[in-house]
Amino acid sequence: MAPPKDVVKIAIQMVGAIPQLIELQQSKPLTSVLKDVCDVWSLPNAERYALQYADGRQTYITELNRGEIKNGSILWLTTSPDQEAEGLYNGIQSNNVDVKSDSLKRLASLSQDVTFAQEFINRNGLKQIFSIVEEGNDTGEILAHTLKAFMELMEHDFVSWETLSAAFIKKIVSYVNMNAMDASVQQLSLSILENMVPSSRLLFELVKKEVTVDRLLTHLQVTNTQLQLKAMALLIALLLAATDAERRDIMDYLRERNVRQFIHKNIIHSSEPLGDEMAHYLYVLQSISLNLHERRMRTPMDPYSQEQRELLQSLRQTAFESESETPTSNFSTERRRSLCAKEFRKLGFVNNSNPAQDLYRAPPGLLALDNMVYFSRHTPNAYSRFVLENSSREDKHECPFARSSIQLTLILCEILHVGEPCSETAQAFYPMFFGQDHFFEELFCICIQLVNKTWKEMRATQEDFDKVLQVVREQITRTLSLKPTSLELFKTRVNVLNYSEILKLRQTERLHQEETLAVPVLELRERLKPELLELIRQQRLMRLCEGTLFRKISSRRRQVPVADMKALLVGKECPHTKEKSSGKQNKDVLELAFSIVYDVEEYCLNFIAPTRYEFCLWTDGLNMLLGKEMTSERTQTDLDVLLSMELKLRLLDLENISIPDTPPPVPKPPSNLNFCYDFSHAEQ
Repeated sequence: MAPPKDVVKIAIQMVGAIPQLIELQQSKPLTSVLKDVCDVWSLPNAERYALQYADGRQTYITELNRGEIKNGSILWLTTSPDQEAEGLYNGIQSNNVDVKSDSLKRLASLSQDVTFAQEFINRNGLKQIFSIVEEGNDTGEILAHTLKAFMELMEHDFVSWETLSAAFIKKIVSYVNMNAMDASVQQLSLSILENMVPSSRLLFELVKKEVTVDRLLTHLQVTNTQLQLKAMALLIALLLAATDAERRDIMDYLRERNVRQFIHKNIIHSSEPLGDEMAHYLYVLQSISLNLHERRMRTPMDPYSQEQRELLQSLRQTAFESESETPTSNFSTERRRSLCAKEFRKLGFVNNSNPAQDLYRAPPGLLALDNMVYFSRHTPNAYSRFVLENSSREDKHECPFARSSIQLTLILCEILHVGEPCSETAQAFYPMFFGQDHFFEELFCICIQLVNKTWKEMRATQEDFDKVLQVVREQITRTLSLKPTSLELFKTRVNVLNYSEILKLRQTERLHQEETLAVPVLELRERLKPELLELIRQQRLMRLCEGTLFRKISSRRRQVPVADMKALLVGKECPHTKEKSSGKQNKDVLELAFSIVYDVEEYCLNFIAPTRYEFCLWTDGLNMLLGKEMTSERTQTDLDVLLSMELKLRLLDLENISIPDTPPPVPKPPSNLNFCYDFSHAEQ
């Protein structure tokens, strides 16, 4: 007979004692359970003990999280959190170095548990940690354990970062700025400063002033990958918390110090594999750098700006005045205006009499003008060849340089997400970004020449402008998906992917699609779906059982039974996205956020998935547990992949045989049914 649902069979261990196998009644108060366990081992004062998981994070069992205890769990009988907190509070004040070190080490370990952390903080334990750091008498392991314990306690958000004393912060900063300092202490100090920076403007300014960019770059150049990672994390935190002007200044300084080349050579192409955290920081650095173009991208041209008008004129002069035998200054005003309009038309401006009007649209705004000027100044031969080559073609076959540049700038902004907030979890950086200064402009120079090349391959006319740019977008995105490590490699690959190759790829994809749209194939797909959907369901449930490491949102480490799940919220419906709705909403967070609503106490367990893939797997799995359909886009993608593979296997024998849309006619029945097959002959 199966045990009741509120009873779990567990083992309880204690050092030096024979384990107890008990049936834990979840309705029975923990105090009573502990009393029974202590009585078996003849232990007095049961209130001094607590139960703790024997493996994993060794979390204390409380009334709130006891519902997660499963059949077969192994628990330890250990000292209660309040007793441990009291003992360690006294231990870290000991004059005995060994006792103090051991106490701080255990404190750093136990502080991960929210129940213990609350008990220790309630005893004013943080004040003792502040004293150890501020007095500065301890170094090495003792100091490292102290800082680790401090970090773990602060993770629970019981105490605000803004309450830290100036003396404490000064000490932490000094550890970062010292040359001869234990690496583990410097790593922890960098992490503490990283957490301080976004908490308040005052702390940001203090850290920015005391820890220079040069000092962070020194830490980036060490061989210790963990120290590198923490230094990069603090640099990113400073950049994200800075104003636009401050951010621009920091990025300009990083450019002066050739940080991109250093990252490209010593971090991306290091012998050590690039971890997920560093990949994310590089993505954020790339995003911040590209977003420096946002202001120009969103600024339309000002027809009254002398500087902008001079930039426009420089495009015309670079292309045409060198070939003109007669200086335009000798012409009348009307003649000069007519000649300028003609030359602007050859440059590909739609409004040749007033080319500034072409740049009123924002985006791409002035960024398109910047790109055209950069192309004309840094690759003058390619620029002149582009313009003059198209000037000599028939009007309807010329590729308009200015119009193409404006549209290409917009395409590059969309592909590279210029002006969009960076994701909190993404790792989609381009290695070639860090190998090249003026990356966006240099990429434009390659792609605008690609436009001209593709235009000629397509034998395009003015009516084909949009089609050409669609092909160019496809050439760029397909090449970027290959993650080329340098712009030279990108240039080689994107030029190999010519118009005829694009047509072949499209044709292959189209044929594959047509094969799967035949009526008999569609019927077979429908028959296969239930079996494959069940396979996907099993995979989702297995993923939930395996678990995923989510980014911490709040201090409360809640543990709740699955049976109490009431509903699943996603995106804007989640309470933790509503709390952060002030300012510019990060759409990436909205795409990764989900919350589990519980019957008990009507509270939510909030999550931000590390990737969209994990978001889909978890929301699908949770929806299944709630008895609902799997609704994520990943379900459809996985189903399509599985169906495609299964269909290919089923239709393998029919390769190169056309499948009719209708079944063949059934032949007429025979004139009589007086026939059968004699199996005896086959057996002989």
